[in-house]
This record gives sequence, structure tokens and C-alpha cells, in this order.
Amino acid sequence: MSDRRKIDRSDVDLVAYIFGDGGSQRCRVFNISEDGAGIELPTKLHMRATFKMMLERDRIIRDCRFVWSSDTRIGVVFKAD
Repeated sequence: MSDRRKIDRSDVDLVAYIFGDGGSQRCRVFNISEDGAGIELPTKLHMRATFKMMLERDRIIRDCRFVWSSDTRIGVVFKAD
């Protein structure tokens, strides 16, 4: 997979929650930038095209667009307001 990111991501290990359709799932963010994130899920899940994510540390809710998946890892871009 070629890297088409405009901004380099920083490696992190952050607890986050993804949610939509009335449910939520705890996950781990393994890299992040202003534009998007790499997320590791506890199990392989079918992901919606768009959903919300909240980092536990800052509690800011980000609108996400699903971009790629590989086993239990997914990549997202943050949607602009």
C-alpha cells in the first residue's frame, strides 16, 4: 500500500472509543495526525463508511471516514467540519 498522507503521523498508544448506530467499541489508536489515525480493534469488525471516535485522554469527538482495513487494524481520515 502506498502512503498518500499529506501529514506524517506520530506513533502513539492511546485508548479510544469508536461509536455509531447506538453502540460503542473500545479500541487503541497506534498512530495519529491532524488529518487521521490508525486504529487497532479488539476483533475484526465490519466498519461503516463514517463513524465517530473519541480519545479517552482529551474526550474530543472526531468525525471519521473509513479508508482501509487489514485484519484488526483500520485507517481513517478525520472529516473537516
